[in-house]
Amino acid sequence: MSNFLYLFRGGEKAFQKLSQEEKQAHMEEWGKWMGGLKEKGHLLDGLPLAENGKVVHNRGELVTNGPYAEGAEFVGGYLIISAGSLDEATEISKGCPIFDYDGSFVEVRQIMDLGEYV
Repeated sequence: MSNFLYLFRGGEKAFQKLSQEEKQAHMEEWGKWMGGLKEKGHLLDGLPLAENGKVVHNRGELVTNGPYAEGAEFVGGYLIISAGSLDEATEISKGCPIFDYDGSFVEVRQIMDLGEYV
């Protein structure tokens, strides 16, 4: 088994337009999806990310507010999952609730073992 990172992009504008009840229902869908991943032994970690942050350039010579990506590029959260292959991790991501409200995409990336580079 390998570990994979899901980066969730987009959907924030559509989510903000929902009523409080719709937001709650959507978050319950996330809870169900993530609970199912946990039950199957796939979910290792994951949380939403704050909208604000800092971007560090040139070893700290320049620090700017950010990130300020376009709506479709905005990274709203992440999960770390365990799967047998990139194909399996990709298949699992297709059930993600981000697609319910105009989420652009889930970026699926394998987390490499540093031992592979040393």
